Amino acid sequence: MPSANGKPLVLFVCKHNTGRSQMAEAFLRRIPGDDVEVASAGTVAADRLDPGVVAAMAEMGMDISTARPKLLDPAIVAHADRIITMGCDVEGVSRVDDDWGIADPKGQPIERVREIRDLVCRKAGDLAKSLLRTELGPQQHALELQQQRGRDNELKVAP
Repeated sequence: MPSANGKPLVLFVCKHNTGRSQMAEAFLRRIPGDDVEVASAGTVAADRLDPGVVAAMAEMGMDISTARPKLLDPAIVAHADRIITMGCDVEGVSRVDDDWGIADPKGQPIERVREIRDLVCRKAGDLAKSLLRTELGPQQHALELQQQRGRDNELKVAP
């Protein structure tokens, strides 16, 4: 169910809002652009983002260094179309639509933070496709699939 402006609102929730949920928010802002509203929050917000997460995101050209951990806002929870937790034990969330079950990058070596970042990126990409497909409706989605098949057939080389 889209928000008042017609765009779905996705809320990523983590305990401290310093790593996974911040990455998910950044990726979902970038992947579908303005077609999706996105927010992240923590049930116990910390003072700053995890430096390893900031560094790993910078490697992908995404500067999240100015982002700040935010506390969960009941008003955003009430309006969210999807609430996704990241795999941490969060309390005070009235509903959870999905849990991504992703390891905490805090204190991990940069190699492990990159693996976590890449997993968050893949999941955010899948979510964006799902949200946009839902927003298109079944008829438009079927038309897009048909057009894609046509393009795929054009790319095939005759024997």
